[in-house]
Amino acid sequence: MSVAIYPGSFDPVTLGHLNIIKRAAACFDKVIVCVMINSKKTGMFAPEERVELLKKSTARFPNVEVDFSSELLAAYAKRRRAHVVVKGLRAVSDFEQEVQMAVINRHLNSKLETMFLASSEKYTYISSTIVKEMARYGADLRDFVPREIVDDVEQRVREMEGKEG
Repeated sequence: MSVAIYPGSFDPVTLGHLNIIKRAAACFDKVIVCVMINSKKTGMFAPEERVELLKKSTARFPNVEVDFSSELLAAYAKRRRAHVVVKGLRAVSDFEQEVQMAVINRHLNSKLETMFLASSEKYTYISSTIVKEMARYGADLRDFVPREIVDDVEQRVREMEGKEG
């Protein structure tokens, strides 16, 4: 069985992420979408909440599993017996950092390969950071996040605004 991992912070999951998940699910027997912690980012949602949002968003894909890990990706992949990491690339600027991570992951786990999927043209401009900023200004999120979680994102923004006020 071919198993791939699609790691990310997914805070929140976007239509760009969902597009990569759908395409990876067509290439592998099983895709594990793994919420991981990025120490450089401040989260809108707790990791457990991100897992739930991803489960809502990916329920239509029978070969997709959602998980959380706080360990290194190379160790997680070894434990889950996955030999491929799937990464989406939006722009050339993503490529340099992702190649560096692929080399490090392969150094830590010699059986781990990284497969890069270029973002579909209509999603190249979407990022979780941009979605969070748009949500804070009340923008319509339906063209940016899965419809299953639009209300969750909007509700979280209202909660955060209430704490700041």
